[in-house]
Amino acid sequence: MTRRTFIAAAALAAFTLSSLAPAARAEASTVRISHGYGILYLPLMVIREQKLVEKHAQKMGLGTVATAWLTLDGGNVINDAMLAGNLDIAGTGAPGFLTLWSKAQGIPRSEVTALGALSTSALWLNTNNPAIKSLKDFTPRDKIAVPGIKTSLSAVVLQMAAAKTLGPENYAKLDPMTVSLSHPDAVGALLSGKTEVTAHFTSPPFSYQEVADPKIKRVLSSTDLLGNITLDVVFAPKHFTQSNPKLVQAFMAAQEEANAYIAANRKGAAEIFLRVSKVKMSVAEVERMLDDPDTRFTTTPNGLMEYVAFMGKARTIKTVPAVWSDLFIPAFKSRQGS
Repeated sequence: MTRRTFIAAAALAAFTLSSLAPAARAEASTVRISHGYGILYLPLMVIREQKLVEKHAQKMGLGTVATAWLTLDGGNVINDAMLAGNLDIAGTGAPGFLTLWSKAQGIPRSEVTALGALSTSALWLNTNNPAIKSLKDFTPRDKIAVPGIKTSLSAVVLQMAAAKTLGPENYAKLDPMTVSLSHPDAVGALLSGKTEVTAHFTSPPFSYQEVADPKIKRVLSSTDLLGNITLDVVFAPKHFTQSNPKLVQAFMAAQEEANAYIAANRKGAAEIFLRVSKVKMSVAEVERMLDDPDTRFTTTPNGLMEYVAFMGKARTIKTVPAVWSDLFIPAFKSRQGS
C-alpha cells in the first residue's frame, strides 16, 4: 500500500466513523478486541475467558461493558481491520504494530498507540528437510511458512536472524522463500510433507507440536540470536484511548490481573488456553511450555527499539520514535522499558 493510498483509505475510514458518531457520547459500551492463535496471546485469552475487562469496567463506574472478540493472525490482516474501524484493541506482533504506527503518524483518527507489551517467547524455525541445518542451507526450492509476508512478527524476526547469520546486506535473502499461512495451517502443511512448505517459523504451542514428530527438527531459536525481546504488544487507535480513558484503564488492569493469574496458576492458565484456542494438546504439555524461561508475560516492553533500528535501516518504516515510550500511551513514560 502506497502512502497516498493509505492516506486516502484512512480519510475514508475517518469520515465514515465521524458521520456515524453522535455529537457527544459516554465511553464505549462495547469494546472489540482481537488475539491470535498461540501461547503469545494467552493473557488476552485469560481476559476473554474470565471477563476481566467487564469486571474492571464495572469497578471503574462504567456500568455494563460488553466485549466482542475476534481471532486474527498476521500483521497485515490486523492492521487492515484496525484501519477499517473494525477493531478497538488488538494483540499483534511488534513489527506489525510498528509498521502501522509509522504509516499513521500525522493522519487524524488513524494514529495508533500501544497499551502495553504482551509477551515474549522463543520463535523456532522448524523444518522437514534433512538437508537444512542452518539458514545458509535454504534454497529456492524451500518454502518457509509465516503468518504474513514481510510484516508479520515471524517474517521480520526471520529477516533479523538472516542479517545476523548471513550478513546485514542479506537480511531479505529468505523473503522470496516465505509463504503466508496461519500457524495452524502451517503445522499441518509441515507435518504432512506433501506441500511446498519445508519450514515454519513459529511460536508455542505450534513449535512444540512440530518437533514432537521425529521427521521435524529445529534450525534455530530466536532467543539464541536476539535474546528475550518483546514479541507481541497490545495497541489501539489513539482516538479510542482519548475518548475512552477509563475503559483503557480497565483493559490495562485486566491485563495485569491476567498476567498475575498466569504466573500463579499454570494449570488453570493452560486449561484456559486449550478451551479458547481449541489446540489439541494435554494440559501437562501446555504447562511445560509455560514453565519455559523463554516464555514471559509482562506489560513493560523489552527490546522494541531493536525492531525500530532494524526496520528503519531496512526502510520498512520511515517514521521512527525517538524513544520507546513514544509508542505507548503516556502512562508508560515512567517505566524502565526499552
